[in-house]
Amino acid sequence: MTVELVGLTLAQASAGLDEGQFSSIELVTACLDRIEAFGSQLNCFVEIAAEEAMAQATLADEQRKQGQSDGPLQGIPLAVKDMFFNSGKVSSMGSRLGSKFVPTTTASVLKKLESAGAISIGTLHMAEFAAGPTGQNDYLGFCKNPWNQTHITGGSSSGSGCAVAARMVYGSIGSDTGGSIRLPAGMCGVVGLKPTHGLVSRHGGMPRCWSLDVFGPIARTAMDCALLLEAIEGFDQNDPATYVAHRRINSARLGKSLKGIRVGLPGNCFASNAAPEVVQALDDVLDVLREVGCTVVPIDLPPTEPIYALTQIVNKAEAAALHSAWLAAYGDEYGMSTKTRMEAGFYIPATLYLWALTARPNILRGFVESVFTNVDVLLLPLLAQEVPAIADVDLTVSGDVPATIDRITRYTRWVSYLGLPAIVAPCGFSRNRLPISFQLMGRPYSEQLLLDLVHQYEGMTAWHRRAPALEALPTSQEGG
Repeated sequence: MTVELVGLTLAQASAGLDEGQFSSIELVTACLDRIEAFGSQLNCFVEIAAEEAMAQATLADEQRKQGQSDGPLQGIPLAVKDMFFNSGKVSSMGSRLGSKFVPTTTASVLKKLESAGAISIGTLHMAEFAAGPTGQNDYLGFCKNPWNQTHITGGSSSGSGCAVAARMVYGSIGSDTGGSIRLPAGMCGVVGLKPTHGLVSRHGGMPRCWSLDVFGPIARTAMDCALLLEAIEGFDQNDPATYVAHRRINSARLGKSLKGIRVGLPGNCFASNAAPEVVQALDDVLDVLREVGCTVVPIDLPPTEPIYALTQIVNKAEAAALHSAWLAAYGDEYGMSTKTRMEAGFYIPATLYLWALTARPNILRGFVESVFTNVDVLLLPLLAQEVPAIADVDLTVSGDVPATIDRITRYTRWVSYLGLPAIVAPCGFSRNRLPISFQLMGRPYSEQLLLDLVHQYEGMTAWHRRAPALEALPTSQEGG
């Protein structure tokens, strides 16, 4: 029964609870067993709240027996990236310094999940202060890809992608400043959605970059992501960016006709050295989208390299400002790679930062008008090559790490500068059996369409049903 339970999607687990096929206690037990078997091996959890989760499951089962329902997340075990503040509890933020900070507020995202009846089973691995797209962390060590443990998970929401793919939880919430939801979701073969900037409140979440940060779901399927996004979206008086974030997501409406939806294929955006297996996988995605009613439209994008550069200016300058006091007081407690990233922002002139920031609305407007007049969504790669090995991004091993990181983030960072929504989903495997994923990008607040496209793609394919084959290590070898 345990193996069957962890193999369920979030939507299937929710339906099973409603039908009385099993209890929340059984779901939590199955997840905890899975975490015990593989959590240390993959290094994806920071903290496991077993007793609290069982208490929440007991309450959820009692409420269900009494006919009380908080919605589809009631009694579902989830885990979140270890950067969402929970009043009175330490949040490590992937760092040594986390133990020095006990928040006095609770993240709006956590409050909304609690109101929806979700069960918190623990907190997950992340890049230190969410600074890095690989899953590397000098303090916590690397989080490992469940499909091949010599390869990276992607970051910075590394534990979220890993734990969902490894069937330890039914979903997670991560953050995305330049790809940090999309990269780990895509590299681990699950679905991740970066919402429009302002759709989900960031109150009570660790800031990485005020202007670019967004929070969103990582789960097994588009429907699962829709259920999570439904719970956390919307206006929050504590985050002014949400002032236009009316309720927009309706999971019950997934599956409507996609006839006439125009999918843009930007020929000038694909790397000339893209791996043939990636190109073939994306061609196959287009074939499926045509089958479900979409029209494929070749298109040339405005140059994305300048937008990528603007992303870097804003990201680095704001990160340096956020960490200036801690770097001065506790600089030795930062990991070397994180410290180097943060300090780079001190050398960006204020005039350059302000120019990059104030140019953003006009660049967004120009991009939307030039691109989304002719198409409804864009199909982009997530990565042009195979998921890198850990050795390729380890500063102690490789001297080519900056170039590798640029390749990893080529198709994600500039999307963050624009603040537009994007979703990633699995569409194949490389020769070394690592996930290949595609990315769809849309107009502001087009999450419903993006989710629907992936949902119907999943109805025609089986990539989202594939699970990594994990084998428990002997006790003496675990955690190595």
